[in-house]
Amino acid sequence: MSWKVKIRKLMAVMGWTVIGAGMLMLLAAAIRKRNSRTCKGYRIEIISPSGKQFIERQEVLHLIMDSNFEHIEGRPIHEFNLLQMEERLEKDPWVHKSLLFFDNNDLLRVSVTEREPVARIITVGGNSFYIDSSGFQLPLNRRQISLLPVFTGYPYERIRDTGLYRPLLNALKEMSGFIRSDSFWSAQVSQVEILPGGNFKLIPEVGNHVIEFGDGSRIVEKFHKLFIFYKEVLSQVGMDKYASLNVSFEGQVVGTRRSGFVKKADSIQAVKNITQLIQAAQHWQSDTARFEHIKPLENSEPAKEFQTGDLLDSTVGKIKR
Repeated sequence: MSWKVKIRKLMAVMGWTVIGAGMLMLLAAAIRKRNSRTCKGYRIEIISPSGKQFIERQEVLHLIMDSNFEHIEGRPIHEFNLLQMEERLEKDPWVHKSLLFFDNNDLLRVSVTEREPVARIITVGGNSFYIDSSGFQLPLNRRQISLLPVFTGYPYERIRDTGLYRPLLNALKEMSGFIRSDSFWSAQVSQVEILPGGNFKLIPEVGNHVIEFGDGSRIVEKFHKLFIFYKEVLSQVGMDKYASLNVSFEGQVVGTRRSGFVKKADSIQAVKNITQLIQAAQHWQSDTARFEHIKPLENSEPAKEFQTGDLLDSTVGKIKR
């Protein structure tokens, strides 16, 4: 290798070394300048998917401040451990995720996304809490009351979401999501009772009957059958004709007739109430395909087949699809 080549290589190495050293000096200067700056204030943004705010700005501020200082404004920026502050925020059960950073105006920006409750759970022992769409357990909040599907009789005092416990939790989440998305069932389902073995019983808002729902399988199909039964049968014969409706069987609704006298005036009023609910639901879903579960399913018989004349005997009636 000639001495000219060696000199060129040496000069190249020296040039890159100088460039690297210059960049390090600039970076160090930028860091020193950054660290010498102080916080000019803060802005807190709370994102609430549910539209209701369950955590207050003052609570957020309390969570990000440690015991070493009583105020944020005027504190040197290098003293802020943003990662640690985010971790403190996310220990609050209502905080789903958080993001903290300083903007170009030296303002501390705090963004908090809340968890969204989807159902209220009441355990067999009387404990009560919310769950979100992931099944995460949330405490009740005294500042906000969420009108959510209520599930009673949960067999454990805390949410269990592993192994054998997961199917029940998944069924709760799916059923709650369906009810919340449907205007008719949001108004009609007053309570969902969890029975031993993982079955469900629905308590309606209108009508003096119960709905034996079975387990958490075929949820959309079961609500579809029940809606058609309400629309084609109960709206004609009255809401108190049956003591219970069972939709757990595939392809049919089984109604157990009520024994004893039913006041005609009460029955007429119940029919009016359920008819109004049906009309409101149909008006709300018109011109959309949002609630395909209310439309006839593929390969199903038309709704006109749901007739009171199809009842098999005086005690139990089976309305087949």
